[in-house]
Amino acid sequence: MDKYSYISNSDINYIDDLYNKYKSDPKAVDYSWQKFFEGFDFSNNNILSETSNSELLVGKLIHSYRLFGHLNSKTNPVRERRNHNVSFDIKSFGLNKSNLSQKFSIGTEIGLNNATLNQIINKLNDVYVNSIGFEFMHIRDSKEIEWLKDWIERKWYNRSFSIKKKKSILSKLNEAVVFENFLHTKYIGQKRFSLEGGENTITFLNEFINSAADYNVGEVVIGMAHRGRLNVLTTILQKTYDQVFTEFEGNIDPDLIFGDGDVKYHLGYSSLVKSDSGNDIYVKLIPNPSHLESVNPVVQGYVRAQIDEDYNNNFNSAIPIIIHGDAAIAGQGVVYETIQMSNLNGYSAGGVIHFVINNQIGFTTDYDDARSSVYCTDLAKIIDAPILHINGDDAEAVTFAANFAFSYRQKFNKDIFIDLLCYRRHGHNESDEPKFTQPNLYNLIAKHSSPRDIYFNNIINSDSNIDKNYADKLNKNFKKMLQERFNEIKQKPLPYVPQRIDKEWDFLNISNSRDFIKSPKTSIKESIINKIGKALTTLPNGFKTIRQIEKLIKDRKNNFFNNKSLNWADAELLAYGSLLLENMSVRISGQDVIRGTFSHRHAKIFDANTNAPYTSLNNISKNQGKLDIYNSLLSEFGVLGFEYGYAMASPNSLIVWEAQFGDFSNGAQVIIDQFISSAETKWQKMNGLVVLIPHGHEGQGPEHSSARPERLLSLCSDDNMIVSNITTPANFFHLLRRQLSWKFRKPCFVLSPKSLLRHPLVISQFDEFTKSNFKELINDDFINYNQVTKIVLCTGKFYYDLHEHRIKNKIKNVSLIRIEQLHPFPIEQVMNIFKLYKKNKTILWAQEENENMGYWSFVSSFNIPEIKLIARKRSSSPSTGFLKIHLKEQEKLIKQVFK
Repeated sequence: MDKYSYISNSDINYIDDLYNKYKSDPKAVDYSWQKFFEGFDFSNNNILSETSNSELLVGKLIHSYRLFGHLNSKTNPVRERRNHNVSFDIKSFGLNKSNLSQKFSIGTEIGLNNATLNQIINKLNDVYVNSIGFEFMHIRDSKEIEWLKDWIERKWYNRSFSIKKKKSILSKLNEAVVFENFLHTKYIGQKRFSLEGGENTITFLNEFINSAADYNVGEVVIGMAHRGRLNVLTTILQKTYDQVFTEFEGNIDPDLIFGDGDVKYHLGYSSLVKSDSGNDIYVKLIPNPSHLESVNPVVQGYVRAQIDEDYNNNFNSAIPIIIHGDAAIAGQGVVYETIQMSNLNGYSAGGVIHFVINNQIGFTTDYDDARSSVYCTDLAKIIDAPILHINGDDAEAVTFAANFAFSYRQKFNKDIFIDLLCYRRHGHNESDEPKFTQPNLYNLIAKHSSPRDIYFNNIINSDSNIDKNYADKLNKNFKKMLQERFNEIKQKPLPYVPQRIDKEWDFLNISNSRDFIKSPKTSIKESIINKIGKALTTLPNGFKTIRQIEKLIKDRKNNFFNNKSLNWADAELLAYGSLLLENMSVRISGQDVIRGTFSHRHAKIFDANTNAPYTSLNNISKNQGKLDIYNSLLSEFGVLGFEYGYAMASPNSLIVWEAQFGDFSNGAQVIIDQFISSAETKWQKMNGLVVLIPHGHEGQGPEHSSARPERLLSLCSDDNMIVSNITTPANFFHLLRRQLSWKFRKPCFVLSPKSLLRHPLVISQFDEFTKSNFKELINDDFINYNQVTKIVLCTGKFYYDLHEHRIKNKIKNVSLIRIEQLHPFPIEQVMNIFKLYKKNKTILWAQEENENMGYWSFVSSFNIPEIKLIARKRSSSPSTGFLKIHLKEQEKLIKQVFK
């Protein structure tokens, strides 16, 4: 095969794999390959006829078009494509001019019966070297390949559009173009991140949503960055032009709004949209910060929650669409993380529509400086997703791609990528000058007609039934409507309207500072404890466990039914079980959460012989909620974003993400900063997500000691989220239940323990679950108030270190007060407790973290009278990396507290 080295060397492993399949079952490969291998076998036996050889060569030509046609496709609207050295010259395949008029039976493989080579080549060029470049031959499922070939070689080849459809496409495209032009003339220099050059994005979305509505899809959820967002909001989600103009005018009274708000091209929206055929469908645009791809996992989590909770696990009822920029999809690591989620049991959203607005430039960076791969979409090949590269000027190709994408997603529940090759008429924003860095490209763009004008010229030239003045009428009428809306807003701006609250959140209220003075009732009856305890300690008949699990269950049974005192894991599982009995749902995910990083949780037990899992908490009662717990992929950014999105759609579910160690949250800081801590004030979006981040200085080195509480607390203001460091199992139990007991929702960070999970003092009696609620702080019950000369405020695991030293040394004049909730800080309760101590006293804040880390900078802002700090010395690293040095430091620190 050396003569055809381009073909054979390009994918030799693929060909070998196909040949092995052919030897096992000839029908396992498509017809052209059957002919190829038939000829190959004949050749090996020296009996290959000239006709068979020609059929074989034409089969190789067909396969080459399928495999490499996209590299020569006419997809770039403004400049020549790079030369990828792909040739379909028949001479390269051992054919010549005399074969052009010869008929080949293998033409049936592409739907041509009794066709000449010339006819075969013409069809291959029309299908594969046209305005859509199809990448699909990397897919390993032969049935999927056959489905794709049918859509490409039959439906795409035979594409046709009625006059009504053409007018519909033109009308929507006109709205997109005129809206951008109108804003450009009315708000000169204001940032809007226009869609000019990529207006066929609207064509795609409109056609896709219409198709979804016609097939009874309940909702489409969109995530996107800035470019084109205002156009999508108005043209697709039907946000009124009056509202957009009002936002541009900036006539907002800050006294009338809740929170801080956000710039208009970050905002989300949701609406019930009526399709062209009259069907209703919810369309939602998720708010997104400037971190371009950070919304991806949020959208996927949101859609998965809707599928789980509103659509009875029917993946075809809700569809996520993520709109990327070409530079972002190629350069942002979270894209890879979320793509790896796509087929995982705990994270699949039934297939994401990835739509790339490919401007061929990122801010000022050319594509050849922005990636090493051929295409920005090459990540799609990781998950065998098909990719359609489309010329952004071809509105009908975009319309076809929308129907293609919808049908593929609903058929296979897999991701699909649409790469719209277009351009950006202006700079990164409207005040940017792109000719500084790309003068040649922008000279071409300046002369290039809009996608609307190009489409209209195409259809009037191809269809005499369309009025040549039709586009002008559309343009004039729509511009007149926009001008009328604009004039009205200039004369009388609209009053401020807060972001619309999704219907599932209507029953909740906005919190106020008094809500955090005293926690709501979260106690349960002892009969409920016993019922859950029985479920946690009962296994199905014949279920065989390993020895360590036998002991775990024995100890757990002893805790529930003899000692009536629970450790950390018992209390956590009890909290989940109690919510399940109240018909709430619980979802937990993270790395190794089923067992727990520190082997404490064991939410699922595995059969020693079959490895079959058993989830005790899903077997408490017939009528109960469901626990879903998933060991995640090794991702923090992506998974935390997913769980945040899931919680965004689930106000009545407890959603928990656990980091393996506290420092693992560092990799998810974008989600913490841009979504968790600030979404309520920016976008009026509540969220009840719980984040467990193990924390405590135990000699495990700089990375596994600190969850960076100082960073979390620096993000706290206006009761935006809970930050806690809990010291008792019961208080953890109440904290988890409180998340769903409040009449509002707040994100909650728990600096959860490591060594305390098995500490003999870290237990809670039954009455702490049945007669108590969450305690924002815990006063000292081990001392006589009248003897106290020093009050030490502390938190978390450090309390037990101090307490053990105090007991060992029989110290009676030092009171240890545990601050369980750092934010909102319980300052009133602290000051009230101080009144119980009559003598003059020293007040300390004691922490095991370094002076410049931990809680001190936050706590000191509350002006507690004469409070002083005891902490490790300042450092750029959270802790020493040597256990012996750590132990010496810890001993010195503890002695300093009691000095």
